[in-house]
Amino acid sequence: MNSRENQLQAFDRLLTIMDELRAQCPWDKKQTMQTLRHLTIEETYELGDAILDDELEEVKKELGDVLLHIVFYAKIGSETDAFDIADVCNEICEKLINRHPHIYGDVEVNDEADVKRNWENIKLQEGKTSVLEGVPKGLPALVKANRIQDKVAGVGFDWEKPEQVWEKVNEELQEFQAEIESGDAEKMEAEFGDVMFSLVNYARFLKIDPENALERTNKKFIGRFQYLEEKAKALGKPMKEMTLAEMDVFWEEAKRLGDGR
Repeated sequence: MNSRENQLQAFDRLLTIMDELRAQCPWDKKQTMQTLRHLTIEETYELGDAILDDELEEVKKELGDVLLHIVFYAKIGSETDAFDIADVCNEICEKLINRHPHIYGDVEVNDEADVKRNWENIKLQEGKTSVLEGVPKGLPALVKANRIQDKVAGVGFDWEKPEQVWEKVNEELQEFQAEIESGDAEKMEAEFGDVMFSLVNYARFLKIDPENALERTNKKFIGRFQYLEEKAKALGKPMKEMTLAEMDVFWEEAKRLGDGR
């Protein structure tokens, strides 16, 4: 691993390159925070994919892309004297120190739950009117549900045992089934949302990240389906002409092969 001195030199090198690109490159000179925003989101998702696939070389590369964007935003901010990279670093340092009084103060904690409760209480003391203010409106619904539940649990609004949450899941499933039988599309959608929300909550109790779990299943399904497509192509038979029984043979074969499928 690199020494602290080498790490600081590498960061300084990146800042220097950013200055040069902003001054000399036609593309970099044109960028604004608004034009970078969608690219930043894309890079973040690519980082998430690399983490989920446990490809550490790719994680390193994607972290570099995300870091470049952070430096880029700070550079743009410095051009109007709004803030620079030092302000960004100092801001997060002060926040971390303030929100970890068990490390930088005299507060005592027993476990992770105490830390999370302190974190949310400190945020309220900082002027937040709701513990849910920190949940971005633009988050995907599944991620947002998990963050909402995590936030409110931090101030004690939570179930006591996983069994209670599972009972809630079953209750919501019954209500969903009742609305299916009634045939009211709007109510079915509402109850399906309740089922999803309660399942996300149950996953949280089991220490399962629902977004990661679903994405792993997405990747698994894609792998198996593409295997099925390959086999159909090898047979020279369009999938539309295959029976479900024929497809299932290759599907089960893909499952047996494993290897990430």
